Amino acid sequence: MAHGNGVLRDREKVPRRSHTSERDSALPQTRQEIVNGTHGGRRRGLVRVKSAGESGRRGIHPLQFLAITWRSTSWLSRAVNILWPFVPAAIAINNIQSMEDHHVTRFSLAYIAMVPCANLIGFAGQELARKMPHMLGVLTEVTIGSIVEIILFMILLTQQQYYVIQAAILGSILANMLLCLGLCFFTAGVRHHVATFHEAVSEVGSNLLLIAGLGLAIPTVFQRAVMNADFNLTTEDIDSRVINISRIISVLLIIAYAVYLFFQMHTHHGIYDAIFEHDEDRDVDGHKDLAKAKFTLTECILALAISVALVTFIAIALVREIPAIVEEQGISDPFMGLILVPLVEKAAEHLTAIDEAWDNQINFALSHCIGATIQTAMFNAPLVIIVGWGLNLPMDLNFELFDIVMLILAIITVGNFLRDQKSDYLEGFLCVIVYIAIAVAAYYFPNPHDVAGHGEEAAATAVHEIRQLAFS
Repeated sequence: MAHGNGVLRDREKVPRRSHTSERDSALPQTRQEIVNGTHGGRRRGLVRVKSAGESGRRGIHPLQFLAITWRSTSWLSRAVNILWPFVPAAIAINNIQSMEDHHVTRFSLAYIAMVPCANLIGFAGQELARKMPHMLGVLTEVTIGSIVEIILFMILLTQQQYYVIQAAILGSILANMLLCLGLCFFTAGVRHHVATFHEAVSEVGSNLLLIAGLGLAIPTVFQRAVMNADFNLTTEDIDSRVINISRIISVLLIIAYAVYLFFQMHTHHGIYDAIFEHDEDRDVDGHKDLAKAKFTLTECILALAISVALVTFIAIALVREIPAIVEEQGISDPFMGLILVPLVEKAAEHLTAIDEAWDNQINFALSHCIGATIQTAMFNAPLVIIVGWGLNLPMDLNFELFDIVMLILAIITVGNFLRDQKSDYLEGFLCVIVYIAIAVAAYYFPNPHDVAGHGEEAAATAVHEIRQLAFS
């Protein structure tokens, strides 16, 4: 692939020979192949028209638009489309005043209705990505898939539900790393025994995840260290410093994410283009995908507009019911933020990645899992902090110690699974088991206000006992 002058410098890392490299001889293995871009007899470039995304139509065709939407990406996504009747039901019930006290019904309908809307966002993003070069298409698809997450974060921020946001940030990362990646490993392993992927996808991704996890952990570690030390600082002083640290780290993480995008899109895009083209060549159902009817560009934009509008409305209804569900139904804030919210916001990305893993496109699947995780940790989470900064809201990255420890341990675990550039159904099953274990712990984790209440009760009891001793 042709690159600009000075793109590949002498100090650039060359992909090491590994078991994956020996098995996947179709991928570029030397610097000269990457520079020339003539590997496999085809000249690759960042800017080129992809025939795989051609619909053969223009404008909007309502009947075909509905038929393609119903067909969706795979049978799994098509099964999700059965849930579309819940969307008007959720909208209707949230506008009926006589149902205002039925919090469980309103929350449940909104929660279920979010899934097909998020699925439409993911499908429209995938259709749009088909019309773009590989690396740009993957980035576009991951970014569009994160729209649901960003909308939910912003609505939670306006409702000042900071604890739920913090738990949802880490829960989103855990859901992608353990649940989604585990299901991808499991489905790929069941159908293909052993799935192999390229080190350029796994190593860069796992390294960035570790850096992002450490960056997110700094404010929490700082706050715990200062609180446990004998410093002459008030709680307000410590909170102020933690907020300032969180804002600075958020800016640094976004800068790091921008450099990562430059790395993928400009200086090293030849490696990733070759990897993704190789995945397309070994796609089990590739011939079926080429034969399917596709959205036009206008229909992609229309589908995105409709789905984003629906997601925004349903997200507002969903977030409105969270306090009542937590207080009346015994669902803890940690479980709500760490498990329930991420599951619904990441539904589309999970379905897409699992379908790709089933079709032996494991590098695409990893890019969706790891890419979405990196975007949450290095862009979406810092974006919430910066928006809160602009709104003068005390949003920070001071997570619960349980949440941040689980995050670091999960990153280390997944990094070890990615090290050998191959996976099987056992590794996937173990990842899912770990996620379920964390979900169980989150379910039994107490609410922060419950802890505060127990603290006040204990203090009142102590004062009462002291008074009894004084007067006895």
